[in-house]
Amino acid sequence: MRIAGSMRAVHWIGLAAALAAAGGAGAAYFWHSFERPLPMSAARVEVRIANGASARSIAHAVRAAGVELNELEFIAAARATGATRSLRAGRYAIDNGMSMRSLVDMIRRGDVLRERLTILEGATFRELRTQFDSTPELQHQTARLSDAELLRAIGAAEGNPEGLFAPDTYLFDPGSSDLELYRRAYRMQAERIEQAWDTRAPDLPYRNAYEALIMASLVEKETGQPDERRRVAGVFVNRQRRGMPLQTDPSVIYGLGDRFDGRLHRRDLGADTPYNTYLRAGLPPTPIALPGRAAIEAALNPEATRDLYFVARGDGTSEFSSTLAEHERAVDRFQRSSASAAASAQHRSSAN
Repeated sequence: MRIAGSMRAVHWIGLAAALAAAGGAGAAYFWHSFERPLPMSAARVEVRIANGASARSIAHAVRAAGVELNELEFIAAARATGATRSLRAGRYAIDNGMSMRSLVDMIRRGDVLRERLTILEGATFRELRTQFDSTPELQHQTARLSDAELLRAIGAAEGNPEGLFAPDTYLFDPGSSDLELYRRAYRMQAERIEQAWDTRAPDLPYRNAYEALIMASLVEKETGQPDERRRVAGVFVNRQRRGMPLQTDPSVIYGLGDRFDGRLHRRDLGADTPYNTYLRAGLPPTPIALPGRAAIEAALNPEATRDLYFVARGDGTSEFSSTLAEHERAVDRFQRSSASAAASAQHRSSAN
């Protein structure tokens, strides 16, 4: 502690000398101004400082954040202490009661706040790469790597990256490599699937944990209702056991890629892609999204029911059925009637 305090004192020698040259009364006034608390608009404000920022631009940013400071005094202090010579870019937190001196010391030490990046459940790997590439606080070491090259760089043995990265919120230091963040997310997803695989329900129709990950991605995309995940997984498991096609629209949409125009058409159900679960039996070849922990646990502990079908009710929930006749009635009730009502409304609007 004494060493750190001595180093801080050394950094202020240049400023002290400049103040002494200003004369006794002037020096006392300026030194007092550096020690008194800075007026602030809130108990805490944050300011983002770019790499290579000058003392003047930092002063502008601090004032814009709601901290009242004398820019000339700040510039003099920053220059005298060398605060901008090895500036660490990032977000800085300025708390109520901080003085000019403590502010300059904080910037000189590079006491930045850690950054946050949230990987959303259900995002695709393509969307994840776009998110990483557009995060300015990361070093973009993977920008020119292909997906296969990226996987090799993080030590992944898989050939396809979809589904392999854990949705979560990650903290990182500004300037961290995106490669390290990919590596962390990959390891976390591997741990989640391994833990869930070890506690899975008996007699599931998965040959390995990767197939369970594929199923988890289908569950993730089929419902946003937490209390429906295990039941949706149960439907898919029941269909697998009977040799029925899974017939899940999100998988078809994934297979369409850029051809999907935002609405699934009847003709799309006949598009022969490896992900068309209407035309091809069994699971698709890879996950179709990044499944979260809850979807993984649902896929490996599905609800035991006789359900074989489900249809969206239009309010975010699903209607489940165990027979085709029940399912057809549910479709008539929740989808065909809604489509008919929408068509009638459109006809009346056109007639008017």
